Amino acid sequence: MTSKELLNLEEKVLAPYAMKAKYSRGRKYPEEEYEYRTCYQRDRDRIIHSTAFRRMEYKTQVFVNHEGDYYRTRLTHTIEVAQIARTIARALRVNEDLTEAIALAHDIGHPPFGHAGEEALNELMPNGFEHNLQGLRVVDVLEYRYPDFHGLNLTFEVREGIVKHVTVYDKPDISQLKEFEPDKSPTIEAQIINLADEIAYNVHDIDDGLKSGYIELEQLEEVKIWKEIFDEVKKELKGKDIELCIRKTLRKLISAQIEDVINTTLRNIEKHNVDSVEKVRELPPLVEFSKDMAEYQNELKKFLYENLYTHYKVVKMQNKAKRYVKALFTTYLSDMRQIPPDFKKRCGDAPPEQIVCDYIAGMTDRFAQDEYERLFLPYAKM
Repeated sequence: MTSKELLNLEEKVLAPYAMKAKYSRGRKYPEEEYEYRTCYQRDRDRIIHSTAFRRMEYKTQVFVNHEGDYYRTRLTHTIEVAQIARTIARALRVNEDLTEAIALAHDIGHPPFGHAGEEALNELMPNGFEHNLQGLRVVDVLEYRYPDFHGLNLTFEVREGIVKHVTVYDKPDISQLKEFEPDKSPTIEAQIINLADEIAYNVHDIDDGLKSGYIELEQLEEVKIWKEIFDEVKKELKGKDIELCIRKTLRKLISAQIEDVINTTLRNIEKHNVDSVEKVRELPPLVEFSKDMAEYQNELKKFLYENLYTHYKVVKMQNKAKRYVKALFTTYLSDMRQIPPDFKKRCGDAPPEQIVCDYIAGMTDRFAQDEYERLFLPYAKM
């Protein structure tokens, strides 16, 4: 199917409030369109082939990479978000390709060591650090793959989705980025990522928490939505292996949240008579949980914060990670010659603090640990 046929198919199949590739605001640097892919399909592929995307395989979600190969990494989390987001997008009849592209890029600006790394850079940078804004810098400036421009030259809608990604842990200040109309909502496709992200990390953090032993199954009895589904599953499976009960509960927990988002969003669309992308942009976010599910979510987040994210072993790891990042930052800044010349060239006329930040933010956990050894241990090989 040619791109022209794909564009015509979008017109026939997608809802009137969907962001169709035909009406994209385009790229910063004009390019000839490809014969067999729409602009959003090309964006998705560019993101997948980027250096920053591959590096997410070795970046922390909750557990540092060397703690075990079972736990989620930033990359596996991203894949789960994309899968959930596509399911929601398909049910809402919006653009799956745009949704997937934003999902795959939504964490591309994360530094090593998860939120601990982000907190350290935020303390060190004169104007702070926020990974969504860093993600925009990655796709606009730091990726080096094309002869005619810096970055990936993604479409406006994908770039907008990156900087307008909002959750409890994602609150970028884009008030100065007038290009992205800070006072307007993004596309429904971008809004979907906010909820898909929350669904993914809440459920997989339960899974990883149980597997690690940092969370006990009995503790989850405190969480209403878990208890309701888990009790139901145990009756269905009639006392079969408890591991199978946990697996099925996790799946049903994901499904319950997805169905809630779809149904609530469809009600919002009908309530506001949404019939265009322009109307989506003028209204507050339409993609959301119902009031009951939002309360369940808050209870689950509170549980995870109190029992996993602030577990003493996780806190020790986070503080250790902050020391790594702060030591690297201070040392590089004291003598910029320690940063590879080709990387500094890629950063253009950015101030020294930004170049150091860009270099560290692009590191994997493993590279940051190895670099720390090279800089501070006398017998480490350079």
